Amino acid sequence: MTDRAGTPAEPEPPAAEDGAPDAPEAPRRRHWLRWTALGVAVVVLAAAGVGWWFYRKLDDNITTDTTAAAELEKYEKERPPAGTSAARNILLIGSDTRAGEGNRKYGRDKGTQRSDTTILLHLSAGKSSATAVSLPRDLMVTIPSCRKADGTRTREQFAQFNWAFEFGGTACTIRTVEKLTGIRVDHHMVIDFRGFKKMVDAVDGVEVCLKEPVDDRDAKLKLPAGRQTLHGEQALGFVRARKSIGNGSDTERMDRQQQFLGALVNKVQSDGVLLNPTKLYPVLDAATKAITTDPGLDSLRDLYDLARAMRAIPTEKVQFLTVPRRSYRYDANRDELVQPAADDLFRHLREDEPVLVTPESEKKDGERGGGTGGDGKPDGPEASPPSATPTFTGRNAAEGVCE
Repeated sequence: MTDRAGTPAEPEPPAAEDGAPDAPEAPRRRHWLRWTALGVAVVVLAAAGVGWWFYRKLDDNITTDTTAAAELEKYEKERPPAGTSAARNILLIGSDTRAGEGNRKYGRDKGTQRSDTTILLHLSAGKSSATAVSLPRDLMVTIPSCRKADGTRTREQFAQFNWAFEFGGTACTIRTVEKLTGIRVDHHMVIDFRGFKKMVDAVDGVEVCLKEPVDDRDAKLKLPAGRQTLHGEQALGFVRARKSIGNGSDTERMDRQQQFLGALVNKVQSDGVLLNPTKLYPVLDAATKAITTDPGLDSLRDLYDLARAMRAIPTEKVQFLTVPRRSYRYDANRDELVQPAADDLFRHLREDEPVLVTPESEKKDGERGGGTGGDGKPDGPEASPPSATPTFTGRNAAEGVCE
């Protein structure tokens, strides 16, 4: 072949056919594709490795309480039977221990601890509601014979509720709650002062509303009146303060704790936390470090399933109340149950039947509250008709902090 000038032209390379050698640029393209695939594989494996590292770190944060599980197993025959439905009852215990890093500033460590806060959380079988019942620390109850840390045993006795935790730790508290309510405790979680503060800080604080300024030296708390966001140390002081806020009663302190927990649930359930990895990881890290739990809840997967169940419950169905109580007839500084209202509440939770919780301001005639009126007498009638859904004074997580 010649060009138009008559000079021989360079022969054109033959077109590549099946089985024929590739064109010169094809090997370079294949080489580039191989390196691209290798790079993608490295990135995917690295991401998986980081994800696995985070998972193992969070999983290893959780402390398992095998001692309580072993002790409870000894008393299986005397415990309430396990429920037949998918409902779950979880006992949340706030320990006032001064042991451990960050807790000594609240007092001298005497080697003992009591349950500063105890809440029985009932998750309905259909995950349609969650009811958190506060049990007063000063409630007079029968505490069974319990094994102490030194191996000796206490005698069964009638005493204030929070002594159970000091006598025999978590197992003794669970057995006391089950004896009191007839409700089987499926799981438990214990959190101390330091863990609580870290949880609050992990969500960038929780908003509360104060009707009056607070200056409580014992609780290390000084706050102005009005709406404000509390962080770790302030939040702990807010839920622990007693004498400097309101009427100084433990009942009012429990109401304040319920208000705070409702606001915390709202904050954690918000998309700003759950859908933001940079905020979600610190929350998970703080939560897993903060708790000591039974073997049935001691993995990240178990806690994730629990959190997912809570996430599915509308905030207006996350309810908080205090067990119906009044001043103990023989000592005004102690509490006793209001009957048969308390047993009515326990029966509905035990049988996974609904209860209603409404604010004091919305309570209607014929409804009774979960506490006492200003005269120290129980609110409303003593019991609801068998067919009625009992209504108690309390609050839900959807309520505003200043309502």
